[in-house]
Amino acid sequence: MAQKGVQLDQETFSCSICLDLLKDPVTTTCGHSYCMKCIKTHWDEEDRKGIYSCPECRQRFTPRPVLLKNTMLAVLVDEMKKTDVPAAPADLCYAGPGDVACDVCTGRKLKALKSCLQCLTSYCEKHLQRHYDVAPLSKHKLVEPSKKLQENVCSQHDEVMKIYCRTDRQSICYLCTMDEHKGHDTVSAAAERTEKQKELEVSRLNIQQRIQDREKDVKLLQQEVQNINRSADKTVEDSEKMFTELIRLMQKRSSEVKRQVRSQQETEVSRVKEVEEKLQQEIRELKRKDAELKKLSNTEDHNQFLHSYPSLSVLSESTSSIQIRPLRYFDHVTAAVSRVRDKLQDVLRDKWTDVSLTEVDVLLSDSPAEPTTRAGFLKYSCDITLDPNTANTQLLLSEGNRKARFMRNQQSYPSHPDRFTLWSQVLSRESLTGRCYWEVEWRGAGVDVAASYMNISRGSYDSLFGSSDKSWAFRCNINKYTFCFNDIQTPVSGPQSSRFGVYLDHRAGILSFYSVSETMTLLHRVQTTFTQPLYAGLRLAYKVGDTADFCKLK
Repeated sequence: MAQKGVQLDQETFSCSICLDLLKDPVTTTCGHSYCMKCIKTHWDEEDRKGIYSCPECRQRFTPRPVLLKNTMLAVLVDEMKKTDVPAAPADLCYAGPGDVACDVCTGRKLKALKSCLQCLTSYCEKHLQRHYDVAPLSKHKLVEPSKKLQENVCSQHDEVMKIYCRTDRQSICYLCTMDEHKGHDTVSAAAERTEKQKELEVSRLNIQQRIQDREKDVKLLQQEVQNINRSADKTVEDSEKMFTELIRLMQKRSSEVKRQVRSQQETEVSRVKEVEEKLQQEIRELKRKDAELKKLSNTEDHNQFLHSYPSLSVLSESTSSIQIRPLRYFDHVTAAVSRVRDKLQDVLRDKWTDVSLTEVDVLLSDSPAEPTTRAGFLKYSCDITLDPNTANTQLLLSEGNRKARFMRNQQSYPSHPDRFTLWSQVLSRESLTGRCYWEVEWRGAGVDVAASYMNISRGSYDSLFGSSDKSWAFRCNINKYTFCFNDIQTPVSGPQSSRFGVYLDHRAGILSFYSVSETMTLLHRVQTTFTQPLYAGLRLAYKVGDTADFCKLK
């Protein structure tokens, strides 16, 4: 117990700056004692501010106090030095790079344990003790060590900012409320913190709810990816099996055709060989008969000649004449196989388009929103050219097949099954899927800007863009606009323009027509489901000389 009392006395007579027993002790007017050298060094550092404070209680002095040695304390300290108790703690934790140093320590500073928002000072464990022992200091707000304590001091009045101005949304000191913030809506910083803390908690709840929602969405998307992968794997596996079966069937049919042809070949060759052998036998008999007749012809004995001639002149019946067929013995088989091949090619060509171009919905979010500016549309611009094989003979294509002109005389295009024969229309060479944007510039009396399936009819009324469910047409002329689909015409209002933009989001089923000038104006939007790739189309039939061309946007 005696040792504990000595230790308490030692702490009582220690300098709170150097943590050692007081040397040349002096006492400030606020009642705290320090080594003469320690307090002078501390105030030397505050000379630039012209305001001097107590390291313990932060009381300020102006001007700098003149300090005299406290003789009574000096005597007591001398008595303390006569004891054998260590004067300073053995284990000191000094501040390193990145640490907050104690503001009270001199020389090599210790690491701060807490910072006081009232004193605006950071304290090590030793210097912090008074905030626990002294009643007025125990009410101070202690926080984790901070290097930003001076940010709590008003730069104008050098006072702690304990007030919040809601008008200007900033922290101020009490003196600020008397000048530039006079009459403003002010509250204590603590009250504002409480209010903002409530808002913060609400924000956190919202964020946490959104996190939960997004985590659910992520799980759904992950499940969607698994479903997509499983579906794709099964589709590939099944298609490979079916193609393998198809290949096996084709190989089987090929083997059967080969076997039948070889069997028939063997039969026919055997038949021909048999006939050939009979002919060869007949030839040999004829040659023998000819030799005998020749010998008889050379006989000089008339009686012998007459006697032998009747028997030698009789010829055996000849083999029937041989019908030699043209060298197309198995052409009927080749023709049959050719017909089968053509049918398979037609099936694969017509149906395979549906298979290969069916869009698998692997996008993990909704389709992106339609652009709102021309720059946004241009990100999806595509290079479109016209297909001469589809052009009506009254259309002249030029400028690399980007421009069409309505002509009085028919053009000399070669015959083609894809050509429009009834209406002066033409389709693009390129198929359009995904997100696409193109612009059409027109001159003259009018133009139909369209999007169509390739299997639209070619020579009937239904081949007119907008007259069936296989094409969508926006009809433009000088006086009015009309949207046409499935033979239904819908009047459309909008600003007159010689340039039109067409935006396609194939997967989302969106087809939009815009008037393009200094701004983009939506004229008409289609929301549907596209089952095939689309092709851009033009129709010119209003006046000879009318032109329309796909603009170069890249």
